[in-house]
Amino acid sequence: MKTKYIFVTGGVVSGLGKGITAASLGRLLKNRGYKIVNQKFDPYINVDPGTMSPYEHGEVFVTDDGAETDLDLGHYERFTDESLSKNSSITMGKIYQEVLDRERRGDYLGKTVQVIPHITNAIKEKIYAFEEKNVDIVISELGGTVGDIEGLSLIEAIRQVGIENAPEDVLYIHVTLLPYIHGSNELKSKPTQHSVKELQSFGIKPDILVCRSETEIPENLREKMALFCNVRKENIIANRTASCLYEVPLMLEKEGLALQVCKHLNLERKEAKNQEWEKMIAKINQVTQKEVTIAIVGKYVRLEDSYLSVAESLKHAGFENGVKVKIAYIDSEQITKENVQEKLKGIDGIIVPGGFGNRGIQGKIETIRYARENKVPFLGICLGMQMAVVEFAKNVLQLEDVNSEEFDPECKNPVIHIMKDQKVITKKGGTMRLGSYPCEIRKGTLAEKIYQTTKIEERHRHRFEYNNTYREQMEQAGMIISGTSPDGTLVEMVELKNHPFFIAGQFHPEFKSRPDRPAPLFVAFVNASKK
Repeated sequence: MKTKYIFVTGGVVSGLGKGITAASLGRLLKNRGYKIVNQKFDPYINVDPGTMSPYEHGEVFVTDDGAETDLDLGHYERFTDESLSKNSSITMGKIYQEVLDRERRGDYLGKTVQVIPHITNAIKEKIYAFEEKNVDIVISELGGTVGDIEGLSLIEAIRQVGIENAPEDVLYIHVTLLPYIHGSNELKSKPTQHSVKELQSFGIKPDILVCRSETEIPENLREKMALFCNVRKENIIANRTASCLYEVPLMLEKEGLALQVCKHLNLERKEAKNQEWEKMIAKINQVTQKEVTIAIVGKYVRLEDSYLSVAESLKHAGFENGVKVKIAYIDSEQITKENVQEKLKGIDGIIVPGGFGNRGIQGKIETIRYARENKVPFLGICLGMQMAVVEFAKNVLQLEDVNSEEFDPECKNPVIHIMKDQKVITKKGGTMRLGSYPCEIRKGTLAEKIYQTTKIEERHRHRFEYNNTYREQMEQAGMIISGTSPDGTLVEMVELKNHPFFIAGQFHPEFKSRPDRPAPLFVAFVNASKK
């Protein structure tokens, strides 16, 4: 079958759920037996979001092959259960960098390098790259909103894809807003009309409108939008706010999104096989009122998207354990030795997640000490593991002047130090230990009990590591090294002997968690917190 292309654009305002729409459609088409891949184009000039503050852009999601990407790739992977690659996350910065590198090499044979055709051709190369990988359908989401100046070359590139392929091989979906005006008690279609008009001015006629709405869309409003937006009435799809994010695919199925996509693209397999997803939603809806409260003690809690994958992984683990997970986001900067007990009162389990920089570190250390001494279930992730090692060295081994080299390069006892192959690196972007790496788990440990195997693979994003100089001291005092790299040189997991549940990993288990296949560490952690 020839590869088909679906483009998802957005209008009126950002944050309407383009990513969830693209991810949901991916799941619905996969459930019909098609091999799909999701892709995100971001219009900003950064090469990737890896050097951005989480306050700027939310969390950085990491793929198996080591790409630092937009958080929407996390949605794609969680919904479709497909591991994505570097070519699923493209920024305009990456496109310009590639074009300029080609120009410097002389690849353009002396021609003037321009947005059209050179930039647009480079964009199309990324879209067409999946043709060689036996993919049936490529779903490409364009970040931002139609009309944004930095995204114009993306719009032009997808317009050209529509010209270069048969009409039944390309589909344009436009996600827009139907605001509800409480004063007049009605939905307003004018913002959608203006957004479609803007898109049409660039030469793209949307085939399907996905309208974000707080209420049902009345039949007369559908007819009006069909007339004014030049879209068939059956192709106006309501996307209402769901009580659970994972219900969205079934809601869009009921609205007929996948069916209309199949009709437009002349896809033969139109019958939905959503039974497994329906069973999962039924299981979620049967979760009792029993609630566990988990504290995420981090540096970036002012924006919940900073820990999006951690939060979703906790929800997945809650589904598996039959409990509702209530998340308390606690700013580590606000925690001191004096108030830690008050701040963490009523908390059933504590997660200290990843992060960078010195701010809020002392609060993380006090949090970990509280979890260790009070036998509160604890899960440390990346920086969370490093700080668990620092806390143990300070308060159990009673070492003086203990720290990570990241925060104090001159400290007397750097129990966390920079990785050997990172010492010569000076550039920040894309140079950390990134992507999936194997880990061997020691037999008889809590880690083995959780994973039910001694060989795992998890995704990483760090420069600093456990300092092997302190291994023997740590182990003798009760901090077990339960996971290492296959050659034994890198410590990947630690846990405590005399604690009901205290475990930490140098990796990010949240990136591989799925609603129907939750990450083992999170399942075990929520189970311990439930008890």
